[in-house]
Amino acid sequence: MKFTIKNASGILVTMLLIFYSQMYGQEIIEEVEKEIIEESIDSIKPFQKIKVDGVAAVIGEYVILDSDITTAYNQLIAEGVSAAEVSNCELAGSLFENKLYAHHAVQDSVLVSEAEVNSMVDQQLTYMTRELGTLEKVLKFYKKDDEEEFRKELFEINRSNRLSEQMRSKIIEEIEITPEEVREFFDEIPEEERPEFGTELELAQIVIEPEVPEEEEQKVVDRLTQFRTEIVENGSSFATKAVLYSQDPGSKSTGGKYTLNRQTPFAKEFKDVAFSLQEGEVSEPFKTEFGWHIVKVDKIRGEEIDARHILLVPEVTSLSINEAKKLVDSVRTTIISGEMPFKEAARKFSDEKETREDGGQLLNPTTGDTRFELTKIDPILYDQVSKLKTNEVSLVIPDQDRQGRKKFKLITVLNRFDEHIADYAKDYLKIQELALRKKQIEAIRKWQEEKINDTYVKISGAYRDCDYSGNWLKKEN
Repeated sequence: MKFTIKNASGILVTMLLIFYSQMYGQEIIEEVEKEIIEESIDSIKPFQKIKVDGVAAVIGEYVILDSDITTAYNQLIAEGVSAAEVSNCELAGSLFENKLYAHHAVQDSVLVSEAEVNSMVDQQLTYMTRELGTLEKVLKFYKKDDEEEFRKELFEINRSNRLSEQMRSKIIEEIEITPEEVREFFDEIPEEERPEFGTELELAQIVIEPEVPEEEEQKVVDRLTQFRTEIVENGSSFATKAVLYSQDPGSKSTGGKYTLNRQTPFAKEFKDVAFSLQEGEVSEPFKTEFGWHIVKVDKIRGEEIDARHILLVPEVTSLSINEAKKLVDSVRTTIISGEMPFKEAARKFSDEKETREDGGQLLNPTTGDTRFELTKIDPILYDQVSKLKTNEVSLVIPDQDRQGRKKFKLITVLNRFDEHIADYAKDYLKIQELALRKKQIEAIRKWQEEKINDTYVKISGAYRDCDYSGNWLKKEN
């Protein structure tokens, strides 16, 4: 078994394949019974075969058009993926797999929340609008007549996507790996083919945030209270004020609109207020970690609501920034002089709640582990830590939060693990992950083989000439 570390471009291609297979595979409403080639009688040329539809494949209750695959391929190229890195056959195979998952998710009564799908649609439209400037430009770009039509299409795309994801999860959810299986997996890898792990670091940081003066907080509260009065008493448009004044880049362009339910990953304080309101009601100003808000509920649909909000972020004065800078300089001096270990200083001074109690130690959000592979680290963080020695403290690093508020950081390297060939004892967790992934892939492959045989599958035209990893053409072994 050959083991290689995928490069960034390979990962990008895989992600884009999945995205576009979800974006362009179209659900059919009626079962496709007709053949792609129909017989037609002509007075001059009887029984001439005419291609009446560009159907590339039918997978269960889903149809995939030639144009779906062509469009997806062109989009990949537009994203900068080399034509040599992906073929129409690969893209078609990815589309087939996703529709197979979605079809059997429906058969197995896998449920997808409408609220969750609507929230995904809202986020996509917000992102598209931010990228292109206006909703009208988005509709023109995607050749849609109106927002409702586009929302319906995005809803079906995302619903199919979620069904596919849920089916994959269901296939592998109970698969576990034992230490004995991990050892067998590692021993079966020839020494010359064992994976090479890049340099890894364990990191910790101290974050010092300038304090927001009470008078600045009050200014924001007063302004939001004024907005509320103008909306409730004078009939001003909440959406217009959100466009003009809200400091939330994710919803500003859509008039502050979000669709959410209790499971939507928003701040708890935000959801508590939003779900306490009646339709048309506007909240009093309230605070979250992002700043101060007012919220209006437009529509309640069972456990799902359409809400709008206006976010204002209190300003930090130059005096507060200077005081924070002095403090972080002082903390750095205290650590370097040996008066206090880095971890103890983090527990005492850091304003970052997520890491403070662990002495500032960072967790890799991708792996959940404490190690960061240097070659895969965020470019900004790479510049800050790549040249640090173990236990060396960085210079003061200016930074800012998601709202653009300034803060200061100190970073240290707790441990450094140099580039090396996989070692069973040192790299057990990584080897365990590889072994589990292999077992999951085998389970998915077995599931696919069984379900392809049990599912109505029709591959047409040039796509019958492709060499697929799955037996989509149902050839005899």
